[in-house]
Amino acid sequence: MEPLEIVAGPQAQGRLDVWLAGQCADLSLSRSALQTLMEQGCVTQNGRPVNKKEKVCPGAQYLLCLPEPKPIEAVPQNIPLSIVYEDTDLIVVNKPKGMVVHPAPGNPDGTLVNALLYHCEGQLSGIGGAIRPGIVHRIDKDTSGLLVVAKNDATHQALSAQMSVHSIHRVYHAVVYGNLKDDEGYVETWLGRDPRDRKKMAVVPEEAAGARYAYTGWRVLERFGNFTYIACQLKTGRTHQIRVHMASTGHPLAGDAVYGPRSCIKSLNGQCLHAKELGFVHPATGEWIQFDSPLPPYFTEFLNRLRKEHRA
Repeated sequence: MEPLEIVAGPQAQGRLDVWLAGQCADLSLSRSALQTLMEQGCVTQNGRPVNKKEKVCPGAQYLLCLPEPKPIEAVPQNIPLSIVYEDTDLIVVNKPKGMVVHPAPGNPDGTLVNALLYHCEGQLSGIGGAIRPGIVHRIDKDTSGLLVVAKNDATHQALSAQMSVHSIHRVYHAVVYGNLKDDEGYVETWLGRDPRDRKKMAVVPEEAAGARYAYTGWRVLERFGNFTYIACQLKTGRTHQIRVHMASTGHPLAGDAVYGPRSCIKSLNGQCLHAKELGFVHPATGEWIQFDSPLPPYFTEFLNRLRKEHRA
């Protein structure tokens, strides 16, 4: 694997291993993995092996010699699936909170793809490659709800085309911090990698590298004073879109440890976000089909708690 060159900007500061971990977020290189590389002499500055405890030097050029990545193979696993609809072309599933959609470093198995390969006996679209067979769109690990998966390439291409022109109907339910001023509204921005933390997404200027247009419409369903229950309709589907958009308005999602307050609600085990409605034109029949997923127990229990506290 070719060495990775990283140049520290004039504002770079802090411990080198922490700073490098932020720069290598796209490679899923953890701080401990970088420390190991440093101990092995695989991270250098101008040919000099660096120490894991030293500070980053603004303007310095660092070279990382990374080991060859170990191949990840998605294998069938007998994992229960919540199937909402299925035919010969596609399958709509209700993903539980905590399940990763496809294998990746740190999550090599136990994913939705592993379960789908077992259930569909390998009959999934190959467009997404060996790691993401059939996956047309994704939702975060700690987001629950509806996903459509393609069983063949023609279906995958047709669904992707609907995604690209924003004709697929997707509504998410969420609980956010604070009391939204209006009953409905929208957030329309450009999203990209957070320049200060590559593991996160952020609202960025249109001209920023990798910036992508994103639109989220929202409306209030119920108010609890310190929290608001909302429905979000997506026109686009960018990474962490709802989470970043609502946080940008000053109303991050309850339970979101990444974009919310430091003292997040840990009992939610992640953001309170559910992909509730999904509708699209069936590629084979040309008919519109739409599905609705009931709120999962973690969500309804949190709502009931808020209602009780708000009435008190």
